[in-house]
Amino acid sequence: MPRVRVNGVELFYEESGRGPEPIVFSHGLLMDHSMFEPQRAAFESQYRIIAYDHRAQGQSQDPGSGYDMETLANDAAALIEDLHAAPCHFAGLSMGGFVGMRLASRRPELVRSLTLMNTGAAAEQWWNRLRYGVLARLVTVVGPSPFIGIAKKELFGRSTRARRDPQQRAMLQSWTAKLKKRPRNVAQSLRGVMNRKEVSQDELRSIRCPVLILAGQEDIAQPPKYSEQLARVIPNSRLVRIPSCGHSSSLESPLEVAEAIRAFLVTTRAKGTGVNK
Repeated sequence: MPRVRVNGVELFYEESGRGPEPIVFSHGLLMDHSMFEPQRAAFESQYRIIAYDHRAQGQSQDPGSGYDMETLANDAAALIEDLHAAPCHFAGLSMGGFVGMRLASRRPELVRSLTLMNTGAAAEQWWNRLRYGVLARLVTVVGPSPFIGIAKKELFGRSTRARRDPQQRAMLQSWTAKLKKRPRNVAQSLRGVMNRKEVSQDELRSIRCPVLILAGQEDIAQPPKYSEQLARVIPNSRLVRIPSCGHSSSLESPLEVAEAIRAFLVTTRAKGTGVNK
């Protein structure tokens, strides 16, 4: 299995495609690199696709520290450099978006374009920090399985949960099974997300590469208002709203996400824009 040792940790990644421009996918909390399989299938004939697991999640190593967003951004930068994938099109969902904003503002030479899915720049509200702090302590003791009902409502929109389409139902069942098997140490990653610092407006304004912002209209974990705030502050950004979609847009609305990214990359190439200056 492909792994790379960077920043004191072994990260798992999956790579396919042979295109001249890399797309690096960065997943959300409780998920893993495979949440981007529909997009891999859509783009690997034209792009080099790299999807990786954050430290302590998926198949990556848990070194016992470094769950904060700043460290995860450093992990991503080191992975991109080690795999000779710079400058890349970086696409992050939720926690992956927290990483992507930090990466684009602090290591602009690594990012050709940035796609932010279901994410925001603000620190977590205090009541959510309190609520999920209690949840993290419980997960440490009993594991995540008893709390899957909560996770499903946060991760998937009401339309997705209600659909009778066989493919969508199979997707939801598959991810429910995965979530139940997450280890107890996922509580550390949960704390890292809940206690993250904000990405300042000055940092957001410093991003110079093209930016696509995707918002699921039924997202309750990172409501669309946070995407709208990003679009107002980040220069050279565009906002696309996805109806009947919750927090896990790459899985819930895979075709819409792929088409939005495809149109964005085509426009970016046509304008001749790219790496942050």
